[in-house]
Amino acid sequence: MGEEDYYLELCDRPVHFEKANPVNCVFFDEANKQVFAVRSGGATGVVVKGPDDRNPISFRMEDKGEVKCIKFSLENKILAVQRTSKTVVLPEKRNLKLLKSQNINVNWYMYCPEGAVILLSTTVLGNVLQPFYFRAGTMSKLPKFEIELPAVPKSTKLNLSERDIAMATIYGQLYVLFLRHHSRTSNSTGAEVVLYHLPREGACKKMHILKLNRTGKFALNVVDNLVVVHHQDTETSVIFDIKLRGEFDGTVTFHHPVLPARSIQPYQIPMAGPAPVTSQSPVPCKLYSSSWIVFQPDIIISASQGYLWNLQVKLQPIVNLLPDKGRLMDFLLQRKECKMVILSVCSQMLSESDRAALPVIATVFDKLNHEYKKYLDAEQSYTTALEAGQSRSSPLLKRPVRTQAVIDQSDMYTHVLSVFTEKDVPHKFVIAVLMEYIRSLNQFQIAVQHYLHELVIKTLVQHNLFYMLHQFLQYHVLSDSKPLACLLLSLESFYPPAHQLSLDMLKRLSTANDEIVEVLLSKHQVLAALRFIRGIGGHDNISARKFLDAAKQTEDNMLFYTIFRFFEQRNQRLRGNPNFTPGEHCEEHVAFFKQVFGDQALMRPTTF
Repeated sequence: MGEEDYYLELCDRPVHFEKANPVNCVFFDEANKQVFAVRSGGATGVVVKGPDDRNPISFRMEDKGEVKCIKFSLENKILAVQRTSKTVVLPEKRNLKLLKSQNINVNWYMYCPEGAVILLSTTVLGNVLQPFYFRAGTMSKLPKFEIELPAVPKSTKLNLSERDIAMATIYGQLYVLFLRHHSRTSNSTGAEVVLYHLPREGACKKMHILKLNRTGKFALNVVDNLVVVHHQDTETSVIFDIKLRGEFDGTVTFHHPVLPARSIQPYQIPMAGPAPVTSQSPVPCKLYSSSWIVFQPDIIISASQGYLWNLQVKLQPIVNLLPDKGRLMDFLLQRKECKMVILSVCSQMLSESDRAALPVIATVFDKLNHEYKKYLDAEQSYTTALEAGQSRSSPLLKRPVRTQAVIDQSDMYTHVLSVFTEKDVPHKFVIAVLMEYIRSLNQFQIAVQHYLHELVIKTLVQHNLFYMLHQFLQYHVLSDSKPLACLLLSLESFYPPAHQLSLDMLKRLSTANDEIVEVLLSKHQVLAALRFIRGIGGHDNISARKFLDAAKQTEDNMLFYTIFRFFEQRNQRLRGNPNFTPGEHCEEHVAFFKQVFGDQALMRPTTF
């Protein structure tokens, strides 16, 4: 299998620690994401490492017996060590205060640091779960809920193991994930993962069922809001996205894997040791090893090899594994690092080899612009609230975060559309795609940027489709704008009606004439500016120097000659002499004209 087929990988900079052995015990703290390597009960050293720690923490402590558990408080301020089932020791003497106590018979517990929720397994079968929520030094009891077991238990012993339960935040909501090894329905074979939504207020509710269609040993991770299910027997994994449309039966939504099952990408363990020795080739890592331990949300630990990895999703391979472009977009738009992949999909669907049908392209544009519009609306609401002074009365007012899912017009223009129009593609398809994107923007009431209209016009002109251009302007398919009007003025020599179309547009925009001239000159459209000013009869009062400056900047000597000659003729007509007066400050332009064309090219005064 090529690298382009693997959509899951282990991070390339894992945490490396001393592997577990009879002398060295390894512990993992899920809250701080730290690995503790405890040698000889701590007497010969404790080394603490985390994914973000630049410098590991090392210390020693007295060997007072086997360590069952060891953890730091947040920010590594207090160390707690557990050596017996009933005592926890703080190496530093501190006063502890009992804030609250609950009397419950507990089979096992699970803590979710991201949600600050502890889950207690109660009752004989263990399937009634009691959550508690910690916030600002207080503990709140949330409503308990029952996990539906696969079938009516035959015995009254513990049926729900903590191995089959996980807690994770998915799309900002806390879920309890239950790995049910046998489906409750007789017609369905294989295991499933049941997702219970655990809100801060209100009852826990069963929301989603992920169909695995296989049995065996499983492990769960959550990466980039995707539920990843690892299957040890086949050494493969599948991913589920609960935001994608599933089958709703009125109570829960059933989901199938987004993609075919694939192994995690093969991983090479670099050889440690002195430099001369490390020239040996790296050792392949045994994936899906029985010594792997999985922690939430995205951690995989191999205690026997001494590595902690973060699991990662690779988006680019998914592009070719998910042929339905609409579903692919729904999937990609929810991912953290999606922008460049989405833009590459857009380019791909317009390419000759993978060209998509126009309705598919329209669907993709609509999905992108739906997301874009949501962001623009949120930004607008924020600005309005800010101007109304609500930020002082509402401290919760936050500027909307621009995620990578926001693909705006400049992104599409730069990375997709401008590149696409330069390729050897049938012009009808090019125009259809551009108009489809503009249609989608209009549908979501997003103001179309002038450079998109310019791209349409340039494409039409390039293929001499002036009748179509005329229609687009006549029926206001292309929105009025000053840059667009200037572009039309510059097209007059190819298409004479463009001059009038441009003037009509500028009048509709109530643009001042001198502003139009300034815009045209700034775009080096010197002749167009002159034609415009002549068209409105203002050419006797314009500054010769301004036009000569602009003509000279174009570095087009023949253009400079034409403009210079026009003003000589104006001078002759108005004053009876072609020469410029000192007040016009054109001396440098006269000198330049003589230098390029010679003295004899200057107009001579006409005598009658």
